[in-house]
Amino acid sequence: MDQDHLPPSAPIKTGAARTFFTRLVVTVVVLGGGWAAWHYWGQGHGAPQGRGRFARSGPQAVLDAVVQKGSIPITLNALGTVTPLSVVTVKSQIAGTLQALKFKEGQMVKAGDEIAKIDSRPYEATLKQQQATLAKDTIALTQAEADLKRYQSLARQDSIATQQVSDQEFLVQQDKSAIASDEAQIQATQLNISYSHVTAPLSGLAGLKQVDVGSYVTSGDSNGIVVITQMQPIGVVFSVPEDSIAPIVKAIKANGPLHVTLRDRANVHEIATGTLETYDNQIDTSTGTLKMRATFDNADGVLFPNQFVNVTLLIETLKDLVVVPSQAVQLSASGQFVYVIGEDGAVKVTPVKTGPGDATHVSIVSGLEVGQHVVTDGTDQLRDGTKVTVTTAAPMTQIAPKAAGRRGGADGGDGQEHRHKKPDDASGKPAAEGGRAAPAEQGGGSKP
Repeated sequence: MDQDHLPPSAPIKTGAARTFFTRLVVTVVVLGGGWAAWHYWGQGHGAPQGRGRFARSGPQAVLDAVVQKGSIPITLNALGTVTPLSVVTVKSQIAGTLQALKFKEGQMVKAGDEIAKIDSRPYEATLKQQQATLAKDTIALTQAEADLKRYQSLARQDSIATQQVSDQEFLVQQDKSAIASDEAQIQATQLNISYSHVTAPLSGLAGLKQVDVGSYVTSGDSNGIVVITQMQPIGVVFSVPEDSIAPIVKAIKANGPLHVTLRDRANVHEIATGTLETYDNQIDTSTGTLKMRATFDNADGVLFPNQFVNVTLLIETLKDLVVVPSQAVQLSASGQFVYVIGEDGAVKVTPVKTGPGDATHVSIVSGLEVGQHVVTDGTDQLRDGTKVTVTTAAPMTQIAPKAAGRRGGADGGDGQEHRHKKPDDASGKPAAEGGRAAPAEQGGGSKP
């Protein structure tokens, strides 16, 4: 048969076969995928945990804490400056040549220690002259008193005039006055000689020397010989707002000196503890603050004059309060609330009224009772009645931390170690990343 006379239906059958085969393959793939999805979901495999429209439908894993009784410290934070209780510029009391310095720069000296020696020879020579004058005047007084006795004896015999006796009495008084003057001059010279030994007026840290050996020093030198700063004890001066003065004064009168804690410039490390004992007598009208001074023994020498420190003043400690971690308290348009975990494993939105708090905990005035469990982490997707599974309890091991406190509020961290721990599966092993949490019947609403 000629090619020009082939049936036109041959290429049409070939194309139909290819189309049928393609459709068959697609159908098999779709059915296989559907069977796999049905098998996967039918066996209870959960979708990865997410948020919004991708959120899983099972119980949500949360962290909780037990409502407890505790104490809340009421503190006040301020910026302070280390200020020595005494700073003395040691000066010479006499004029003379500096012969020796008896201290080392930066040395701790004790009160009464000799720190300098001034040439005393001119004063010692003057002392000898004054002592000789005293001896001369003493002899003159002895002679005058002897003459007076003879004159008085002759006057009783009416052998001499009365005027001569009176003159002799005045001469005796003059000699006595001269002796008193000589003794006073001798004492002044002896004092100047003692001033040639310059001693430390207080115990403290000696600074850099202001003069060198061989210099001529006088009492009018403004720089003096050396500056001594008292280091133990030492003070810290800080200012508090005038609104805080009344509670502080009341606490001092009721409990005595208040406890003060110092932290470094970064407000991280505690460096010293002391007491608040005194305050200024006038409020600074330009700032509305009152200066106060706390004292520290500074036995380890960590505090240095003019050092900048962060001050935490403990005013009082409120005890037997109902307290929860600060992050358990949530805020809404209607006020503050917490998620209370019920016995059925569902959370309940419970309005609360907060009281004083510190950096990690807050007191509850009303709304909670001791022993209840509240959610501290995992509140993003919670609603009233949401089923939850408690991953790890967060016991409040430290109700009253040393951190700076404040009145009211519910912010701050709780320092829990398990904040980011993955939920556990039914076997007690941590679930893998993206895995599902334990079903409600295995852990929902359980209390640790």
